[in-house]
Amino acid sequence: MKRSFIKTLVATAALTAFGLAQAQTRTIKFANQNVKGHPIVMGMEKFAEIVEAKSAGKLKVNVFPGGALGSDQSNLLSLQDGTLEMASMNSSTFASIVKDFAIYDLPLLFGSAKEAQAVVDGPFGKSLHAKLEDKGLVGLGYYELGFRVLTNSKRPIMKVEDIAGLKLHVIPNPINVDWVGALGANPTPLPYPEVYAALEQKAIDGQDNPIATINSTKLFKVQKYLTLTNHQYNPQSVVIGKKFWESLSADLKKIVQDAVTESSRYQREQSRVQLDSGLYNLKEDGMQVTELPPAEVVKLREKMWLVIAKHTGNLGGATVKTMMAELDKLRK
Repeated sequence: MKRSFIKTLVATAALTAFGLAQAQTRTIKFANQNVKGHPIVMGMEKFAEIVEAKSAGKLKVNVFPGGALGSDQSNLLSLQDGTLEMASMNSSTFASIVKDFAIYDLPLLFGSAKEAQAVVDGPFGKSLHAKLEDKGLVGLGYYELGFRVLTNSKRPIMKVEDIAGLKLHVIPNPINVDWVGALGANPTPLPYPEVYAALEQKAIDGQDNPIATINSTKLFKVQKYLTLTNHQYNPQSVVIGKKFWESLSADLKKIVQDAVTESSRYQREQSRVQLDSGLYNLKEDGMQVTELPPAEVVKLREKMWLVIAKHTGNLGGATVKTMMAELDKLRK
């Protein structure tokens, strides 16, 4: 009887310990729109690996790529209400709640990825993320989606005028609508999951995205021509819901922040690798790749600067002035 009682006590204690261990494990759902194998998702997976190793089982990260948890806008709402813990999304998405973030949509703003990273990792990028806290979000760092290029199914783009008349998908915001319009093309806002079908059915002629995205989503099957315009650089904010963030202990916050910083370095390395390999693959898969001659780049820049001038007032002169001062400092 006594032995049976002791066994029962031991079993109960073991179950209690197991239950406590389970209760101590916090789960982070981490969402993004890109498909598995994309550099952004690879960065998220590296983040999960680092967090789980360094938190000794206190944190578990489930990565949800490919829009599995909904659109960026729905994820934004879920982050704010505490039903989603983390997401990585185009930084300009946050312009719907903090208008300053629209600056990341300005065309031909950055001359190189190195220049862009210096800005977003520095005081300017951190100051924008700080403005999210009043909106229930905490910005932890930036991944890189990269420079956007133009694709279409109609014709090779050899000069700026060749873009005129094309029906192009755009991310639905005023700056993107305006730069497409400034080139004489027809801007067509669509939710991104609908873009492939629209291209396939010839409802639209083209779209713009970084090389890695064009390659990973197999757009070569529905697009023939690619032009290396590099007209827009997309940083991707890595954010965590403020409610969840404040529920973490100081040591777990440090683990999460350090993991974002470390995974960001890894993610950007993968982005460079896939830029080269992705372009090679797209050529092998039959896409015709062109690059605008220098004189045409000057014309493109002139048209894009008109868009920048128009939207500077909407963004707030101080935000644009600070950005330009950062760029001037880097270029000296």
